[in-house]
Amino acid sequence: MPIIRPHEAQQFAAHGSTFASYVSPRRGAKELCAWKLTVPAGQMGIAHRPSNEEVLLVLDGSLSVSLDGVVEEARAGAVIVVPAGSEVKVDGGATDSSAWVTTTPGLQATTVDGAVLSPPWAQ
Repeated sequence: MPIIRPHEAQQFAAHGSTFASYVSPRRGAKELCAWKLTVPAGQMGIAHRPSNEEVLLVLDGSLSVSLDGVVEEARAGAVIVVPAGSEVKVDGGATDSSAWVTTTPGLQATTVDGAVLSPPWAQ
């Protein structure tokens, strides 16, 4: 069984947050992508529409999540299901927070200004 340790995760930084990629086609996976998202306290996220469904499990702290205009606080242990095509925005809470994110390969994100991003941690 392959084990990927934290120091082996590929690190990316975008929009003020960090993405530690553990699972992706670039790392040998065929059907899933998974990464640890770390959001600094008070960090404002970027509203976007993911092309694929995503699942976020808040690991620590809390995140303010806007999903199609409905805003809720998600604390450690909460799971957020983000349907493909919905508008999502994840903001940091009062302390640094993190979430485990899972999706399928090829994820793209379309921002409110129409830019289409292909995050390398999901390719």
